[in-house]
Amino acid sequence: MPDVQKLESALPVAPLKLIAMKSAEKLGRRVNDYLVDFRKNIHHSLKNDPAFRGYAEDSFLCDVECPRFGTGEGKGIFHESIRGKDLFILVDVCNHSLTYRVNDFTNHMSPDDHYQDLKRVIAAAMGKAHRINVIMPFLYEGRQHKRSTRESLDCAFALEELSAMGVDNFITFDAHDPRVQNAVPLAGFDNFTAHYQFLRAILRNVPDLLIDKEHTLVISPDEGALSRAVYFAGVLGVDTGMFYKRRDYSTIVNGKNPIVAHEFLGDNVDGKDVFIIDDMISSGESILDTARQLKTMNAKRVFLCATFGLFTNGLDSFDKAYEQCVFDRVICTNLCYLPPEIRQRPYFLEADMSKFLASIIDFTNHDSSLGNVLTPTEKIHKILDLYNQREEMDI
Repeated sequence: MPDVQKLESALPVAPLKLIAMKSAEKLGRRVNDYLVDFRKNIHHSLKNDPAFRGYAEDSFLCDVECPRFGTGEGKGIFHESIRGKDLFILVDVCNHSLTYRVNDFTNHMSPDDHYQDLKRVIAAAMGKAHRINVIMPFLYEGRQHKRSTRESLDCAFALEELSAMGVDNFITFDAHDPRVQNAVPLAGFDNFTAHYQFLRAILRNVPDLLIDKEHTLVISPDEGALSRAVYFAGVLGVDTGMFYKRRDYSTIVNGKNPIVAHEFLGDNVDGKDVFIIDDMISSGESILDTARQLKTMNAKRVFLCATFGLFTNGLDSFDKAYEQCVFDRVICTNLCYLPPEIRQRPYFLEADMSKFLASIIDFTNHDSSLGNVLTPTEKIHKILDLYNQREEMDI
């Protein structure tokens, strides 16, 4: 639940409307349920005020769709008025499960298709909305965030394009490189992490952890994820380690330079529980290789934490690695599409982000400081204290 006192002392920018694109329907419904619950418990004096009509509703979801013609062309359509509304558009560009017909063939939607549908919905608003906020948990083309040779700069261009179309705020999670926000210096850009939700999922399902310097270690699988690991380790009060990826820069395989070896820099892992923190699991080769090396170094248990579980090569490699005791748990958020079969795996834990996302939307709609939800340090310390005392956790 958001900080009620801070919200009660602020006024909403405009009536709230949530657009859950088809790619994020399930997450959107859960976020909407929390928003409805939040609004039922605050600002009681405003509910009957005509000036605040629409503040508390039975649903904030907007009726919008993006149908396709037989050629595969599409359009965005609103089936209700959005004039003067504070629009929050939730989209998952990684949802490959959706399909559409093209000349009697079935096409799976790619990130490019989801991005085009997002632009269609923004264009359909035709400048009538009071404000447009885009919630894109996995930042479109986020891995193509910098130019090191003669190549496209897709993520920066997409942010510029959306900003030019009238988007005021971008809300994302664990951006591969948040410095890409420099492409839109006059737009709002908020980048959140899932550390608290990772820890909550682990503590609820692993009853015998000892989280201190003698028993726990946080590992970054590469230099790019080091800042995430350093923060998480600092909050937990444990040490940090890092693997350095030695790559073959003379070869490109599947768009990237293959990894030759992982070199470890850090403290002794013998007999310790290890958390590996990263922004995404794509094929899983890198994080599984890191886990294998930690096991050869006699790590006790290995927990793989990633904000986005993409699993682009399927789950076979993870099933095999789990059978070989390479890792103990995989923890991913529900911010992007997860293959349905992964929820049946004994090693998988889901970090639910819907309540956190609803809090972000609520504070943004009130133009309140997102510092109230941005840093979960105090919440992490609180659940750690409860866990260490083995008290019942209402988290």
